[in-house]
Amino acid sequence: MTRPELARQYAVDAVIAAVVITLQLLGSHAAMGWHKHAAAPGIAAYLVLAAGGVSLLVRRRYPVAVLAITLASALTAAELGASVVWLALVVAFFTAVLARKRAAAIAALIIGYIGATWPPWRIDQRGHTSLATALGLAAALTFLLLVAELIRNRNQRAADTKRRRDDELRRRASEERMRMARDLHDVVAHNIAVINVQANTALHLMDRQPERARTALSTINDVSKQALVELRSVLGVLRDVDGAAPRAPAPGLAQLGDLVDHATAAGLTVRVEEDGQPGPLPADVDMSAYRIIQEALTNTARHSGGTQATVRLGYNGHGLEVAVDDDGPPPARSPSPAGGSGNGIAGMTERATALGGTLQAGPRPGGGFQVRAWLPLGRDQP
Repeated sequence: MTRPELARQYAVDAVIAAVVITLQLLGSHAAMGWHKHAAAPGIAAYLVLAAGGVSLLVRRRYPVAVLAITLASALTAAELGASVVWLALVVAFFTAVLARKRAAAIAALIIGYIGATWPPWRIDQRGHTSLATALGLAAALTFLLLVAELIRNRNQRAADTKRRRDDELRRRASEERMRMARDLHDVVAHNIAVINVQANTALHLMDRQPERARTALSTINDVSKQALVELRSVLGVLRDVDGAAPRAPAPGLAQLGDLVDHATAAGLTVRVEEDGQPGPLPADVDMSAYRIIQEALTNTARHSGGTQATVRLGYNGHGLEVAVDDDGPPPARSPSPAGGSGNGIAGMTERATALGGTLQAGPRPGGGFQVRAWLPLGRDQP
């Protein structure tokens, strides 16, 4: 709790204590006019009432101790002739119940009731507590306990709701971090692969074919610019800097042509096939399809040893099917069936499952590697 919050809390407690002390003192003094034959409370009774009220200042920190002090104050002040003695005890009782000190609160009610009607065997006798008063006091204390329990249950439900909301926020934050990690992996892995291939080409052709080397360097320049824009877009959620700077739209299948161009520049021939009627896709499905294709083509260029790849997009009313096949060597000659460390395939799988879809990836029997994903438009399973 911050200092301003503590200051407000102490201010509220001070006001409550002042109000309780004032009502008890004025009420006990006014009661002398209502009961003309009753003995006037002395200064000691007022001091005891004031002490019980002052203890409310620390009721949140020491609920049981304050409950005991206000109980003793009420019983003692009543014996000294004061009439309004229970207000501080009621406040301390509610504080104890809300602080989950129910046993102490119930014990205080029982002790207070016994003290107010003591000795119980003289109830309804002349000069002692009447039966109606004793029953009324028991009903009032029972009602007080029920009200305190209702308030405690309401506060508990509110605390549970807040805890669930905080857990949900933490879960969403964790999912957002995972999404950003996948985006960073896809952006860096794909573009670095293209830059690496073009840099090697430029180095080999620098002296013999300077024009082709210039073309490779131009490709490196374009790819690095796009990589920086995408990185800026991904990292922009972490800080709000230079908000007026132009930014590229979130990657999606509309940028599939640029992705194919980059793969071509890396030495990979890519053919795109579509089945069904293309239509607008949810933003998360659109971006996930793009990232899966990007990662699959990156793995092909870096690990499969193939020179051709086919991207198939199947549209229907329920979801989008994405398939990427390459013509790499058969499994027996493939250096790594999964391609690299396997982080790329794990990332693609996480993207698909996050949308309620599926993804399978592995070598084809006749050679090459295949990635097949199903991305539902909603949360429907295929």
